Amino acid sequence: MSKLQKSVLIIVSVLVIDQVLKFWIKTNMFLGQEFSVIGNWFIIHFVENNGMAFGFEFAGEYGKIFLSLFRIIAVVGIAWYMLKLAKRDDIPMGFIACVALIFAGAVGNIIDSAFYGVIFSDSYGKVAQLFPDGGGYASFLHGKVVDMFYFPLLSGRYPSWIPGIGGQDFLFFRPVFNVADSAITVGIFSVIIFYWRLFSRLDQEKKKGNNEEASEVGGEA
Repeated sequence: MSKLQKSVLIIVSVLVIDQVLKFWIKTNMFLGQEFSVIGNWFIIHFVENNGMAFGFEFAGEYGKIFLSLFRIIAVVGIAWYMLKLAKRDDIPMGFIACVALIFAGAVGNIIDSAFYGVIFSDSYGKVAQLFPDGGGYASFLHGKVVDMFYFPLLSGRYPSWIPGIGGQDFLFFRPVFNVADSAITVGIFSVIIFYWRLFSRLDQEKKKGNNEEASEVGGEA
């Protein structure tokens, strides 16, 4: 199996798992509903967000459109980069797999933003319907991303002597996320931890190529 075929397998696997789980959540739970998987620290909690990974928001209608378009442009760039890397024998499969995870995660959340508002009714106080009469809850590119993984591992109160937040409650880990978010996070951190030296080598190769092109142009002149 070639590097490109392995990358496609990773991408398809992540997308299938991500979308199957989101469809199940959307068609079986209403917003805010939750159930425990393992005690009080692993909970399936249904929320939707308008913005980026882990529930971060990008304000306003135009912000939503900008974010969706930026994601689409970004995944096109990532796909081009991954195809370029897959053709090289000197690039480890592990690094390409990381890029594939990032690509799959980005596409997974794009699918929500682009299509969920069109094909689903809203989930406020009720389970959403697929392809409801009268159309979905939002227009194309205005859908919300479905999140469900919630890990409130530690809770307590900050010591009173800490400036600004002393005496306030804290909760770790507060963000709710999905499979696509996890794929992006694993891909990025794996690149940083295991393949940061590779970026230096690729950057040197790029500079060398630019210098050679400049020398050729100078010689022709």
